[in-house]
Amino acid sequence: MKELLEEHYHHRNAYEDFSTPDPLIVLRQYTSSPYFDSIALVCALFAYGRASEIVKFLQKLDFEILKCDIQKIQKMVFPYYRFQTQEDVKNLFILLVEIQKEGGIKALMLEGYKQDGIFGAINRAIERLSKSRHNTYGMQFLFSKTINRKNLSSHSPLKRWNLFLRWLVRKDNIDFGFWSEIPTSDLILPLDTHTFKICHKLGLLQRKSYDLKSAIEVTQALKKFDCNDPIKYDFALYRIGQEKLAF
Repeated sequence: MKELLEEHYHHRNAYEDFSTPDPLIVLRQYTSSPYFDSIALVCALFAYGRASEIVKFLQKLDFEILKCDIQKIQKMVFPYYRFQTQEDVKNLFILLVEIQKEGGIKALMLEGYKQDGIFGAINRAIERLSKSRHNTYGMQFLFSKTINRKNLSSHSPLKRWNLFLRWLVRKDNIDFGFWSEIPTSDLILPLDTHTFKICHKLGLLQRKSYDLKSAIEVTQALKKFDCNDPIKYDFALYRIGQEKLAF
């Protein structure tokens, strides 16, 4: 099993592998931006639905808006995406500008991490974003609910938040590794429907429910192959599932 995962990891661990649509195609254009963390969060939060539609939407966004003041942003027109209206997208950018003025998404999540690990980091960000006066279904869907440790099986896998942390914490040819304060061993696999099915087929997951508890179970299984960086196999698993590759 480890040999299979390592083979696919090393094969996929290259920028050139983005032959199919992926939000990283967009994000990689902004590695030198002072607003990279905010841009990465936008790319991660909208990473649901068809990959081609995700990339198409992200390419419509002008991330230079993140340096504008809120009054100017309020007068702008934004594209919509699936469950998020134009006003939802606008208010996300307003929230991110507010958070930047407060110290940034990194400082916010590190504060939560110091108190309660990865769950604390995610919860702190969700709590802050949820303070928006623009409290619509689209915004609630985008941010998800805070994690209740006592009932992980009732929570979604938080794929998009865990994907964001993977991008920012891990460092290789795919992920950026700008947040060295969080160890890669603490990350949770960004479990999506593709990797969920593949992990079942590979025997890495026994639970039938697509939830946060399953994401943690898979992560623990992957630690048997690399205890320091268990989710390095995520992109390989994702591509195996997405492309329906034989193994």
